[in-house]
Amino acid sequence: MAQAPRPVRRRRSWLGWLLIVAFVVVPLVEIYVLIQVGQVIGPWWTILLLIADSILGGWLIRREGRKAWRALTIALSSGQMPAKELADGALILIGGTLMLTPGFVSDAVGILLILPVTRPVARRLLTQVVSRRLVGGFVGVRQADMQGPRPRGPVIRGEVLDDE
Repeated sequence: MAQAPRPVRRRRSWLGWLLIVAFVVVPLVEIYVLIQVGQVIGPWWTILLLIADSILGGWLIRREGRKAWRALTIALSSGQMPAKELADGALILIGGTLMLTPGFVSDAVGILLILPVTRPVARRLLTQVVSRRLVGGFVGVRQADMQGPRPRGPVIRGEVLDDE
């Protein structure tokens, strides 16, 4: 007797929570921190600090982005797989986006993603998330599903030769 397929777990539930956090909780935290900082140092100093923070972030993004681009170019020209360089580029891009948004919390996270001292920790976390996501996509897939559809018509057996 054929076994009924197991129901697929809903993976989208975490995505809904992530969107709620990204669009509701994070802005509320940013506003709260801005108000608290503004009460301590004053509104004009807070605005000046945000502007200085953005300028510093732009300079840091440009500097680290050039280094990452150079490392990627070197890895590609030497024939190596540029996994580390691509991860660094992605982290600098995400960190740069966070640095350009107004707010102190997003700037702090952005700086942590951009700085070469803290980026290896973020790279390890990114690698774990991506590898779990890739491997998790294949869990529960039956061997018959991985072989693809059954061929129609005659099957010609043979070898594929690579002329290099």
